[in-house]
Amino acid sequence: MKVGVLALQGDFREHRISLEKLGADVTEVRLPGHLDGLSGLILPGGESTAIGKLMVDYDLVEPIRNFAKDNAIWGTCAGAILLAKDVGSSQPLLALMDITIQRNAFGRQIDSFTVGLPVPFLEPSQPDYQLTFIRGPIITEVYGSAKPLMNLPDDRIIASQQGRLLATSFHPELTEDLRFHRYFLELAQSSHAN
Repeated sequence: MKVGVLALQGDFREHRISLEKLGADVTEVRLPGHLDGLSGLILPGGESTAIGKLMVDYDLVEPIRNFAKDNAIWGTCAGAILLAKDVGSSQPLLALMDITIQRNAFGRQIDSFTVGLPVPFLEPSQPDYQLTFIRGPIITEVYGSAKPLMNLPDDRIIASQQGRLLATSFHPELTEDLRFHRYFLELAQSSHAN
């Protein structure tokens, strides 16, 4: 299967490595033509404002929106912000998911942390998944056809899904655990099974 990672800024290399460990053929996407033939696209963590401005500069916003009509997209951290319809500030967004996000909900870089949580929808469901948060956003509202997937113990939403669109507040690419990347590849595969 051929999937892409938006490679304008952020930790796209780490996602590419995780996907390649699962046997995926990975393209680094920097131009609209790089989306051709892909089954899915990851929007990596990084700086959401910088990635958004670069998407505008490289004429990627509308091509990615069109790509999302038939294909899987997963946004991690900054990528989740780009998928949201509302982030409470003015910045370029893809605005594809029925979610509202609060940026930097956990504070500054120094406030980064890791927490282990069960993820029942991943196979195998044990052991707990080690979630890494770095200036992570929180999904404050899920509406329309989006649904919450994961919450912290205090009930704050950290993952949401809307069809083949996936948003996570954390960084699965910074762990050796490939279950989230496998889940994304299954979503991408389902894009082309329909």
